[in-house]
Amino acid sequence: MAFWTYILLCADGRYYTGHTDNLEYRIGQHQSGAIDGFTSSRLPVRLMWSQDFATRFEALDAEMRIKKWSQAKKEALIRGDWNAVSHFAKPPAERPSPPVRVERSRDAAQDSAKPMGVSTSLDTNGTGNEVRPS
Repeated sequence: MAFWTYILLCADGRYYTGHTDNLEYRIGQHQSGAIDGFTSSRLPVRLMWSQDFATRFEALDAEMRIKKWSQAKKEALIRGDWNAVSHFAKPPAERPSPPVRVERSRDAAQDSAKPMGVSTSLDTNGTGNEVRPS
């Protein structure tokens, strides 16, 4: 049995990260508003990234790590931009200059963000806070 960690883009431009053992069913629950909470008031949602894991523990661990990441680092993961993921894994004072810039408006998040069709590895460490796009 596979377990999944996933990132959804909500209608307000914020990201939701979760894990499940049935990705299609869980996304359907989010889309229909059947899950009370963060996504139910931010519909519609769109799957932007997912990765499968052998155990629920691994999927939950990945979810908990990603939830601590900054918006910019999550977007780098979604794009598969490992240089940017590495950049955002470092504390701001230790990042090389000039910094990697990731800019997008709330409308751009809605219109141009495209779901990824592939899974990628989460080998890059780092933390951050949930942030809203400006």
